[in-house]
Amino acid sequence: MNYRAVMEKSTEYIEVNIKEHLTTEKIAKYVGYSLYHFGRIFRAFYGLSVMEYVLKRRLSLAVYDMSHGVKMIDVASIYGFETASGFSKAFRRHYNCSPTQYLQNCKNDPENTFLNEVGVSKEILEQNVRFETRESFKIIGFSMGHAPTDVNSTAEMAATWHGVADHDELEIYLYKTLKPTTYGEVGVFVTDEKGDAHYVMGLIMKSFEKAEAGMLCLEIPEATYAVFTTLPFDELANPGMYASHIRKTWKGIFENWLSESEYAYDFDKLDFEFYDQRTHSAIEAVMEIWVPIKRKDALATNGN
Repeated sequence: MNYRAVMEKSTEYIEVNIKEHLTTEKIAKYVGYSLYHFGRIFRAFYGLSVMEYVLKRRLSLAVYDMSHGVKMIDVASIYGFETASGFSKAFRRHYNCSPTQYLQNCKNDPENTFLNEVGVSKEILEQNVRFETRESFKIIGFSMGHAPTDVNSTAEMAATWHGVADHDELEIYLYKTLKPTTYGEVGVFVTDEKGDAHYVMGLIMKSFEKAEAGMLCLEIPEATYAVFTTLPFDELANPGMYASHIRKTWKGIFENWLSESEYAYDFDKLDFEFYDQRTHSAIEAVMEIWVPIKRKDALATNGN
């Protein structure tokens, strides 16, 4: 599957219809993907959810128009904001300055340079990948909270536990209560029976017997994985940027590795993140991304 072509098709559709009412469902239907699968790939590829991409694109185009003399109240209406005040607030949330300040003082590229941020290269990923078939296993843990409605992947929620205030307490409680035989936390994006999305942080267990009220039990199905180890990260030199570092690896997997490798993403399985003792190093922290895969030639033979 050529993910690059699909993503380019989707962003071209967004550009053409940027002034119209857009939804993730509408864009996914246009490129021929299910909502769930499209959202997962888009987020991993661009580092943004679909509607965040749309919003930032509208904001950048609006401020570009303003730089060419169009009034704020007019660009707000053109790009779907109910009021100029609503546009200004949205702009400030995303760019940390007002549209006027941006035009006067910010040197950022109005054509959204951030969209050209490069994921980890195929060459580096190939140096840090191994292949492993793993039997199904169980995890018990906690939900880090409901994901936004336009979130569709583990990549979207990468290292979510880093931003949870009581993560350390939850981690200690899980280890103390469950007493697992091995050390390491699994982070995985799932949807529950109601269709609500969660990022679950849990420990690998032999059974669900020790689960207490409020804990979530999840079985990860057997699968063949490409297991990527992230490049060492210096938390001291780059405080608060670990999640971004991980998302760049996710982006590289979809943009640079899967698109050009002999493997395709196995949508019947679950991807997940794995954090062990190596994650807690302040200078050379690493973690693993487990991506379920199938050989492309096998898919072609089966007519998929």
